[in-house]
Amino acid sequence: MTVSRLGIVAKSHLREAAPHLAEIAAWLDARGIVPVFEDATAALLHASPNRRTADKRALVDQVDMVLVLGGDGTLLAMADRIGEAGAGIPILGVNFGSLGFLTEVTLPELYPSLEAAVTGHARVEERLMLQSTTLRAGATFARHIVLNDVVITKGARSRMIDLSVWVGEEFVTRVKADGLIVATPTGSTAYNLAAGGPIVQPSVDALVVTPIAPHTLTNRPIVIQAASAVRVQPLMDDHDEVFVTFDGQAGLQLQSDDEIRVCRADQPLRLIRPSTRSHFEVLRQKLKWGER
Repeated sequence: MTVSRLGIVAKSHLREAAPHLAEIAAWLDARGIVPVFEDATAALLHASPNRRTADKRALVDQVDMVLVLGGDGTLLAMADRIGEAGAGIPILGVNFGSLGFLTEVTLPELYPSLEAAVTGHARVEERLMLQSTTLRAGATFARHIVLNDVVITKGARSRMIDLSVWVGEEFVTRVKADGLIVATPTGSTAYNLAAGGPIVQPSVDALVVTPIAPHTLTNRPIVIQAASAVRVQPLMDDHDEVFVTFDGQAGLQLQSDDEIRVCRADQPLRLIRPSTRSHFEVLRQKLKWGER
């Protein structure tokens, strides 16, 4: 991988990132790499007529790699942009948040990690992404690409909702619950985990379907092969409010004739992981997994 232009994205209004942004730009300039700042990120710095900037949508078409400074939400937003653009550029996350499964690199590791990434010596993992299609009256209403999950939930004033679920052409179950999560292995440690779903190694080629607070004890999470498409249809009346959200970054309200179809996206995300920490080490560090 040759990096000649590097996109830089920081969490919105993350003032403490400003000195690091200036230092990163100088570090890149010294190596002949052009930094391209996302518009809101550039606003954290003093104005400069020579600084290259772009909005998130345009950024992914102009750079060879993206560096994210923030938490997992910031990285998810950029990952979804990369997926929607069909770009194959890798992404490196530096953690300014409190947990950070995806933004795994710590600030003291920033420059060694960046050096390994731009010189092609860092490990790059391919992470399965999902394509979600919302059908309304049988026609495509919206499409989204996500890294973590597609979540169907009830509105704040609604009772539990009723969802019919298919895998491929086979009817699976009818779920009475607060909602349903369709997650990737990467997303298995996000909302899926909080809802009682299993942790899945990122390298496993699978999807997880997890009910949220199901009304019956027999409704349990299920792991299916990633080649399968999941279809979910809400069974609604006039009093129901049902929403679908995509990586927590976007969402829409569903109608009674809507259907959500979720399948593996054509292209995975290329996530740079320059550290030698294994998935299980990250679980132990971030979740205190296995501790008593």
